[in-house]
Amino acid sequence: MSAILVASLSLLLMLALIWAGMHVAVVLGVVSFVGVWLIRGDMGVAASLLAQASQDAIASHIFGVVPLFVLTGFLVARADVGKDAFEVAHQLLRRVRGGLGIATVASNAVFAAITGISIASAAVFTRVAVPEMLRFGYQPRFAAGVVAGSSVLGMLIPPSLLMILYGFLANQSVGDLFTAGIVPGLVLALAYSIGIVCMATLWPHTVYLGGQAQPVTQAQLLPWGTLVLKLLPSVLLIAAVLGGLYAGFFTATEAGATGAAIALAIALVRRKLDLRSLWSVLTETGHVTVSVSFLIICATIYTRMLAMSGMPQFLVESLTQLGLGPTGFLLVYIAFIIVLGMIIDSSSILLIVLPLMLPIAEQFGMNLIWFGVVTVVAVEIGLLTPPFGLSVYVIKSTLQDPRITLGDIFRGTMPFTVMMLAVLLLLIFVPQLSLVLLRTPGG
Repeated sequence: MSAILVASLSLLLMLALIWAGMHVAVVLGVVSFVGVWLIRGDMGVAASLLAQASQDAIASHIFGVVPLFVLTGFLVARADVGKDAFEVAHQLLRRVRGGLGIATVASNAVFAAITGISIASAAVFTRVAVPEMLRFGYQPRFAAGVVAGSSVLGMLIPPSLLMILYGFLANQSVGDLFTAGIVPGLVLALAYSIGIVCMATLWPHTVYLGGQAQPVTQAQLLPWGTLVLKLLPSVLLIAAVLGGLYAGFFTATEAGATGAAIALAIALVRRKLDLRSLWSVLTETGHVTVSVSFLIICATIYTRMLAMSGMPQFLVESLTQLGLGPTGFLLVYIAFIIVLGMIIDSSSILLIVLPLMLPIAEQFGMNLIWFGVVTVVAVEIGLLTPPFGLSVYVIKSTLQDPRITLGDIFRGTMPFTVMMLAVLLLLIFVPQLSLVLLRTPGG
């Protein structure tokens, strides 16, 4: 059996096992081990590769960025920072058509700039935003859809766990990836906001029950001093983490440590943290960190197996013979990722696809930072598309409202999926949007 055939069969087996429910890291490790064994015909070589990759994969201080940003996210959620951002945005946007929907997008963008976990955003704002939108006469389908759509900002606006994972797989600077995600994230949030205003103006029955929202009464308004106090923690965290990172004061790891320290202080000042809840936060952080580290180790093994098989070189030569230029390759690549997003989760897509596609992107001379932003946006579309749509399932399980079905949520996310596709095409054909903040003055 040829090495190329072994690699091809390993890809098919990997997709089948993931779809069957096996953990992606276990699948990567097992399939890679068997693949090396078949290619070299020696189990000892496969075992040595497994041991060496386990030792080399995460033996660097930069991996400290994972637990630090995860810890920041859990502490921020515990301190109700997302809820406060929503209340402030709601009051400021109360006179705008679809204001509560835009408030959800804006507060999700703020929450994303602190946490970087889409699933956390979906869970938090399902509890915070959906009941408020229903109370003010919004359609249940729209309410759930806007939460699902805006939750994907968590993986685009830095910090982002997907960008951290991409940085490790592509050997790119995590700090540069974070910086490159700022403008595309803001563009996507702006596109959502404009789309909501258009829906509320042109097709009000898709947004409101009876075609009109209930007005906000004077008694429901908060004093300006209260609004400032509610928004202050978010501003402080964003300014410290992203400001310090962009200004060059911090590395990505140091920014994560700064964010975690400030988030801890906010949770303590607000008396949202006792010993039991602190232990729970630390335990959850440990679980996520171990899971991500295990993924990276097994992805390293998989990458080495593919390199040993010659599959990346084979794909480069095949695409060259087909005559696909950079744009053609990119469109095929994006379509493939979106299809994969319908059946498997975001991390699995990166771990399976990138070791094969990064050599091709390099062959075409593509900027790998821009390529990473485009990849993350394409992967995040999979969080909204059936049948897998992980964000949709998180919202459904968090809602626990029989009136809002899974189909309702998927239909509610459809306009936001279309907006994401439009922004993705914009990012593909206008790379400067992703790279503008990376350019040095006069460079």
